Amino acid sequence: MATLYKTATSEFKDVDDVREASEQQHKIKNRVLLVASRGVTYRHRHLLNDLEALLPHTKKEAKIEAKQDMELLNELAEIQGCNNVFYFEARKHQDLFLWISRAPSGPSVKFHVQNIHTMDELKMTGNCLKGGRPILSFDSNFDSEPYLQLLREMLTQTFGVPKGARKSKPFFDHVFTFSVVDGRIWFRNFQIVEKDAATGGTLQKNEKPTMVEIGPRFVLCPIRIFEGSFGG
Repeated sequence: MATLYKTATSEFKDVDDVREASEQQHKIKNRVLLVASRGVTYRHRHLLNDLEALLPHTKKEAKIEAKQDMELLNELAEIQGCNNVFYFEARKHQDLFLWISRAPSGPSVKFHVQNIHTMDELKMTGNCLKGGRPILSFDSNFDSEPYLQLLREMLTQTFGVPKGARKSKPFFDHVFTFSVVDGRIWFRNFQIVEKDAATGGTLQKNEKPTMVEIGPRFVLCPIRIFEGSFGG
């Protein structure tokens, strides 16, 4: 009788373990809501399209005007099942501001987007498959200040494509680089080339892969960090 009790107890524990593992497997992953305000220019719109193509875990929403009530963005993120928000706010059809927020509790940060160059403008030779997951590369300057460490974590959660995300491919074929220069964050996107540029064949064992830029390019100038989501 004791043996049966032990067996039943052990099996019950195994069921709990399986159930817990299943819940962890199906827990909410990082999803990003991509929203733009009214008044964006064609250059801003092309940048949004480039980011949507590079980040398969994003969900694009129609243009909204949320200057008066920023809490509306948190409600949209909850409806779409997203826990991160990219909100591109255009002003006077010239300046573009990027809000990155962890919905619904925060934190959030506001950037001024400068030096925008889309993939159509650059016409680089680099190319990557749509849906491929990126490798995130941060320079050592992100460890110099506490606020830069926070920005690195927020950029990791938003630009990093989680494993098993919708429309994503199970391989890495490009690199997102984030560099801090003059207090601003410079973004670049490079393709990982594992072939010989001269012959087009595979690389030898002693040869290293090369990097070819794809685009887009832009610079993020931090303005303010908020404790809550879109405020605080």
